[in-house]
Amino acid sequence: MKDSWGNPLQLTSLNQISLVCRSVQESIDFYSNILGFAPVRRPGSFDFDRAWLLNYGIGIHLLQSEEAGKFPEKREVNPKDNHISFQCESMSAVEKSLTEMGINYVRQRVEEHGIYVDQIFFHDPDGFMIEICNCDNLPAVPLAGDAVRSCSRVNIQALQHQQQIQFGV
Repeated sequence: MKDSWGNPLQLTSLNQISLVCRSVQESIDFYSNILGFAPVRRPGSFDFDRAWLLNYGIGIHLLQSEEAGKFPEKREVNPKDNHISFQCESMSAVEKSLTEMGINYVRQRVEEHGIYVDQIFFHDPDGFMIEICNCDNLPAVPLAGDAVRSCSRVNIQALQHQQQIQFGV
């Protein structure tokens, strides 16, 4: 099993995501003012309309669409659609801020063995979905073997709690 979960490409982290958008400036405003990303310098050799943003160790590259008028209209917020997810410190603060900014969102709560994960989903200006969650409440339990892949101490505590429930410890 270990071989199938190895690192054949020697990856170290997520570098960036690229999003094609109707308006680079509108998307810069959204990702900066709503999600806290900051514009950074990009190579001058790129000869097309674009912007690079950075925060949380993740880059977002915004690329101007060559056919901006052909974007599909925003769809209903669907948690099962493609999206990028961000951890947050306070779900109530996120919900309050989104409400104050007039951003429509869908909230849902998932429960697994007494552990709750709250999620808020909404769209960027081009209809790409964003999730804000407290997903590190839920441990990443390996399917086989004994190595725990975890993002935080909360994850380890949640795993211990889940094992106590599961095994009656």
